[in-house]
Amino acid sequence: MKKSFVFLICSVFAVCSSSYAQTKKTGKVGAKPASGVSSPADIAQGKALIAKSDCFACHKPTEKLVGPAYSDVAKKYPATPANVTMLAKKVIKGGSGVWGEIPMAPHPSVTQADAEKIVRYILATK
Repeated sequence: MKKSFVFLICSVFAVCSSSYAQTKKTGKVGAKPASGVSSPADIAQGKALIAKSDCFACHKPTEKLVGPAYSDVAKKYPATPANVTMLAKKVIKGGSGVWGEIPMAPHPSVTQADAEKIVRYILATK
């Protein structure tokens, strides 16, 4: 009986600790882990947004063109909420130096929400 009670207390502690760690990491109660950052709908919308943008002028899904292949970006950046936000800002503001000397042009007309959908699609191309 005593061993069962100790086991129960340890199990509850482990579950609560895991939940607390995730809440502390994301700042959200009940937040999904990073692997749940992209829904199939977000990925499909991101793919559609890329298809009607100028992204393919510099990027290809699996081959380097002017910029890196989407699959290489996905390998470099895990699909975490922080990476989605950071990369979406790079889509909007442009960037340089990470993948070589050729800078990425800014896309100021893309909203943060649309840029995040684009990034979610890219990070799903691993």
